[in-house]
Amino acid sequence: MSLIHLGILIFDDVELLDFAGPFEVFSRTRLNGGVEARRSNESAPFHVFTVARTASAVTTTGGLQVVPHHGFEDAPRIDVLVVPGGFGTRALLEDPVALAWIEAQSRTASEVASVCTGSLLLAKIGLLAGRRATTHWGALDLLATIDPSITVERESRVVSDGVTSSAGVAAGIDMAFALVAKLCGIEVARETAHYIEYPWEPE
Repeated sequence: MSLIHLGILIFDDVELLDFAGPFEVFSRTRLNGGVEARRSNESAPFHVFTVARTASAVTTTGGLQVVPHHGFEDAPRIDVLVVPGGFGTRALLEDPVALAWIEAQSRTASEVASVCTGSLLLAKIGLLAGRRATTHWGALDLLATIDPSITVERESRVVSDGVTSSAGVAAGIDMAFALVAKLCGIEVARETAHYIEYPWEPE
């Protein structure tokens, strides 16, 4: 299969596990199983990278500083776009540059996914209109307010309806496995979960 370019948006006050969890899943996925397969990228189906407004370090919740691989201007093609959440999404809801970048990427990506309150940004650009979606339990009402046409799934951990969304923080790992299963097959997803010792089962 062709290498899938998977870009994860990061920004100041992004929730650390929202992007680090999916990054771990996607970057450790191999089409050939076992420990030895992880010693090279030979059977890696994904090229995983982070993107921020600029190439300068961003500060996550908890204060960890992370240097993105790319800024908006030099990011490579994105086949799968992952939009995480965190307190920083509130500022991005009023940031026309960030919203325009997300919208532009969503038009060309084959898959778009959100973690936690990243779904608020997708709702803001109209990508979730008329779809089922979820978010962190503390933002379910806000998601419904941003776009009342969204059917907000309040009990689901992962929702796939054209766009894949997940509940808060650690649920992003489940979202990542759901996408691995969709793009690479259920057995690849199960083997990757076994490798990182995560108790994943598809919903």
